[in-house]
Amino acid sequence: MKKMLSLLLALAMVFSLAACGGGDNTTPVPQDTPADAGDTGDTGGAADAGDSTEASGDYHIGIITGSVSQSEDDRRGAEAFQAQYGEDRIKLAIYPDNFTEELETTVQTIVNMSDDPDMKAIIVNQSIPGTTEAFRQIKERRPDIICIAGESHEDLPEIGSAADLVCNNDFVSRGYLIIRTAHELGCDTFVHISFPRHLAYETMSRRKAIMEAACEDFGMTFAEETAPDPTTDVGVPGAQAYILENVPIWVEKYGEKAAYFCTNDAHTEPLLKQLIDYGGYFIEADLPSPLMGYPGALGIDLTGEAGDFEKILAKVESSINEKGGSGRFGTWAYSYGYTLSAGLAQHAMNVIDGKSDLLDMDDIASALQTYSPNAEWNGSSYTNATTGVKSDNTFLIYQDTYIMGDPGHYMGSAQVEVPEKYFTIS
Repeated sequence: MKKMLSLLLALAMVFSLAACGGGDNTTPVPQDTPADAGDTGDTGGAADAGDSTEASGDYHIGIITGSVSQSEDDRRGAEAFQAQYGEDRIKLAIYPDNFTEELETTVQTIVNMSDDPDMKAIIVNQSIPGTTEAFRQIKERRPDIICIAGESHEDLPEIGSAADLVCNNDFVSRGYLIIRTAHELGCDTFVHISFPRHLAYETMSRRKAIMEAACEDFGMTFAEETAPDPTTDVGVPGAQAYILENVPIWVEKYGEKAAYFCTNDAHTEPLLKQLIDYGGYFIEADLPSPLMGYPGALGIDLTGEAGDFEKILAKVESSINEKGGSGRFGTWAYSYGYTLSAGLAQHAMNVIDGKSDLLDMDDIASALQTYSPNAEWNGSSYTNATTGVKSDNTFLIYQDTYIMGDPGHYMGSAQVEVPEKYFTIS
């Protein structure tokens, strides 16, 4: 009996060392993954792994999001994935609402997931400050765990140095594609609404520069308007009142063939409300969703459709058409935050099961499409605008743009090849 116990202990140590080997930050892709597993060449169909709620192996996946009050769609996506695969397999956690003031708690909340010996992947969406440090601590103790960051608030090169995979909305490609879509809809002017704090961020300042360059290439006028920052003394009410008061002035100034874009969520609802009444176009929000601004602007209740984005989109679109906005308003058909939480977790499961390559864009898109079946996804590696160097584990992703109308239609944005020059505009 003693010899048998000794043998079992020895075997356990061997397997433990094998699982924890390679303590560097190399990508933990299963060794039995076929070499061409990610080379599907098609982002239009859902991955086979998404067709079943059965996952192979006995392991856990953890998802950390904000609370329902702060980032409801992110949380609902995590809950949907847990409901699909079971609470015994999928573990959820919530980081503090005031994460900027509770950095230590935020880090510990993420790191605590790695205490579970069966944990094989941890997804954080949105990846608020502290995620990079948390991932570094996890890798020191459990290098076998796949660490995935969704919509990082930290510098992409920084978080990319700690995470195995980073996925953010594609501020580069979208800077070009939003203008291209506006041009295809017949717009002659593009109005960018923001404020200094936002334009100090690399993602937003680069996107604005790309939008301006794209307007020049498409023969459109690029215009800037400054609106109050809702975090200042005016607050959200003051910022929204400013938009309500000024949209009629802007429509008269720029004409009804102008498309509008705002970088702040609080500005979105009043902007949509006034554009519906006074004219103008709206291609998509900063972080697009049929829930972003539209319910309040249209005065519709979506309680009965909660969680069903096809029904949500249908109700929003019907209201747009009734108010005479057909062909002028767009969105992503499926919530970005919801799809990112569930889709990145699905991708992690596919990778662990040997069905996908962690760093293959087609595989990432297929996993996301599991939760957005009628919309295509695309993306590209993050490119440093200064050096031109592309990251091998940081991807900028986007969903096809849907223009509501009678009938509504996708613009095919996911199939458009963005000219290479836009990736180095800063």
